[in-house]
Amino acid sequence: MSTPYRSLQRVEAEARADLLTVESYDVRLDLAADEATFGSVTTIHFDSLGGPTFLDLKPAALHRATLNGQPVDADLLDRGRLPLETASGPNELVVEATMRFRNDGEGLHRSVDPADGRHYVYGMSFMDAAPSIFGCFDQPDLKAPYTFRVVTPTDWTVVGNAPATSAEPGVWEIGPTQPLSTYFVTVVAGPYHLVCDEHDGIVLGLSARRSLAAALDADAQELFTLTRQSFDEMHRLFGIRYPFGDYHQAFVPEFNAGAMENPGCVTFRDQLVFDTRVTRGTRIARATTVAHEMAHQWFGNIVTPRWWDDLWLNESFAEYLGNRVTAEVTQYADAWVDHSFVRRQWGLVADLGPGTHPVAGNGAVDATAALQDFDGISYVKGSSILRQLAATLGDDVFFGGVVDHLTRHRFGNATMDDLLDSWERAGAGDLSAFADQWLRTAGPDTIVLDRGAGVLRRTSPDGHPADRTHTFQAAVAGPDGWRTEQVVVAGPETPYDAGSAPVVLDPYDDTWAVLHPDAATVAALPALIPDVTDLGLLAGIWNNLRSALHDAAVDPTAIVDVAVARFPVEDPEDPHRAFPRRTIPWLFQTLLPLAPPGSAARLHDAARARLATTEAGSEQQLAALRASIRSAGDPELLRGWLEQTPEGIDLDLDLRWRLLVRLAALGATDVAELDAALAAAPTAQATVEHTRARAALPDAEAKAWAWSRFTGEVDVPNYELEAAGLGMWQRGQEELTRPYVDRYFAELPATAGVRSGWVLAEGAEAFFPATAMERRTVEQAHRLLADPDLDASLRRRLGDATDHLERMVRVRETYPS
Repeated sequence: MSTPYRSLQRVEAEARADLLTVESYDVRLDLAADEATFGSVTTIHFDSLGGPTFLDLKPAALHRATLNGQPVDADLLDRGRLPLETASGPNELVVEATMRFRNDGEGLHRSVDPADGRHYVYGMSFMDAAPSIFGCFDQPDLKAPYTFRVVTPTDWTVVGNAPATSAEPGVWEIGPTQPLSTYFVTVVAGPYHLVCDEHDGIVLGLSARRSLAAALDADAQELFTLTRQSFDEMHRLFGIRYPFGDYHQAFVPEFNAGAMENPGCVTFRDQLVFDTRVTRGTRIARATTVAHEMAHQWFGNIVTPRWWDDLWLNESFAEYLGNRVTAEVTQYADAWVDHSFVRRQWGLVADLGPGTHPVAGNGAVDATAALQDFDGISYVKGSSILRQLAATLGDDVFFGGVVDHLTRHRFGNATMDDLLDSWERAGAGDLSAFADQWLRTAGPDTIVLDRGAGVLRRTSPDGHPADRTHTFQAAVAGPDGWRTEQVVVAGPETPYDAGSAPVVLDPYDDTWAVLHPDAATVAALPALIPDVTDLGLLAGIWNNLRSALHDAAVDPTAIVDVAVARFPVEDPEDPHRAFPRRTIPWLFQTLLPLAPPGSAARLHDAARARLATTEAGSEQQLAALRASIRSAGDPELLRGWLEQTPEGIDLDLDLRWRLLVRLAALGATDVAELDAALAAAPTAQATVEHTRARAALPDAEAKAWAWSRFTGEVDVPNYELEAAGLGMWQRGQEELTRPYVDRYFAELPATAGVRSGWVLAEGAEAFFPATAMERRTVEQAHRLLADPDLDASLRRRLGDATDHLERMVRVRETYPS
């Protein structure tokens, strides 16, 4: 059972920061003694004003602790906190404990590669996981240098936040590092395959599991090229050299996020090492992730937010610079188009949901609440606003302020007000109104064309009044094609005469707002969209349609008409297959359940038509095949592709499991075939897809099998948990899964007793009964949300999932089919 650890309150963090100055950490880890636990001995030197405080510690067993040579009563450890009575002046604290390896992507995660049985370890200290590795004062504004001494099996290598040295096999030393926040600390250890290089005096490294060695070798040149290009551009933009020594990029198994920006040793989920064929969209996603994490080395790692209410100072900047640098200096000049297709709706949906919050000053009263705000608002909305600001100020002022900020607070902590002061010193003028309207006020404006009245209407979000000026382009269709014109919306109504021409508002993401196409434009799109050659405009069309459906402002049938007119294979069918929260394409997850009967067949026929007309071997052909598989209702067709894929496409492991998952959902395979497929190629990804396929089978045993993972009766790693939930709820299986709707709401609260942190929330989202699209499901969800004892992480994910379901129900009620 999971221990109900106390979450650090902001007021507690402020009091501890006022009391303590941490001088150094020395951490000794024994990773060789046991496969379930590891030894951890931490020595902390710190200065104190004197008086009571506490250490953060989450051990399997606390053996002893001494403060200034005197024993600390281990029995005082309570829910992750060890009380301390500090002396005025220098203090030395020594903590000896046994810690548990974890399988949820947090703390010190230990994974066994099913391909060869080798064990791999990596540290993910983010938010509140560091105390499950070593004793610490776990908050972002108590930075200190770290030295790690690590004992491992003799065939392991170790990488960390500073170059690692080994005096003898199995004995490693790292550091001392530059001053780091606790959540940046990592150790990556195991029989990893390593590739090394150098650029501009910086030692570069890549690592991945041995079973991915050939794939890493094949990808290394592209990864190193992206890294070199990004370093050169960021050095140019910031004028400040990367200060953390070596730069290692470790691709690690079962990682929750896309990546984590640990100084000197960035960790990535290892699906970003491509061992099967991928589309350009997936390569762009990897490139922008590489650049995103590199941007963090300056914004986040050199200067870190004082508290989590300013997390946007990390994520919004990295999102903006990651895409900007990728687009400007790498082969992926279309990165912003891909960002529009893939990321913009994530941000808009979050900003429209019940969990909306300001970009800055998000009200994170404790670490648990802050974790929920690592969302589309902090990433996508924040980056959009920074992009607008940079365009307005110009690079000289924008980066002049950034450099001033990084210089003044080097290796320290800062707030949004500190950054605004730096921009104003650089010549930006008074930014208070900008900050109030765009950064401190939650929710997006909605802008629609009222063609009859000849105006653009701007509506502020309910409960979040604002008076924002929006400057953007409008794309207007005419007899000679599309033209653009600049529009400024500065009030509730702005005159705009569109005549009878179709209009797409803000197709190039110049502002942050929800844009709906008017009825005349929607009606014209099926005839217009086949000839659109501007992929930015194409992304804007789809974003407007998706926003309108989200708000029940367009008939789903009309969107199906647009999709059939030009099946959107340019929008990568599955650009974030490596990121489980967004694996199911919007067309099939959101649109089809709302569309009239026959729509699935229409979309499938459209996908097949694109498949038949795309060039053999092209990425469009691969995307069209994937979409055809996803929408197929004929098992014989799928079996045919298992036997012989279309010319130009090989049946790799990824396609094989896509076919098997779809066959499972249709009831056209069984456990024996799925088990045999896994046994034939027992890779990590195949293990996850086997879980998804088995949970998708339309029988009671499969659903019970999946459910045992949700409740914790069967303990599985994070990826398998999520795959079981996503596989379980299949359209067309509503009668079979109906009993689990009630069970979800009855049993969800207890999952906080078997999981914590990121994976607790991910499990709640993956197992949410999304196919039970009824008012009764929404009412059940609201009753549970009213329970004051519901865990905060569960409440946030349940609230967002409920809002999405309620919106889908509203669309059905508005446009009955």
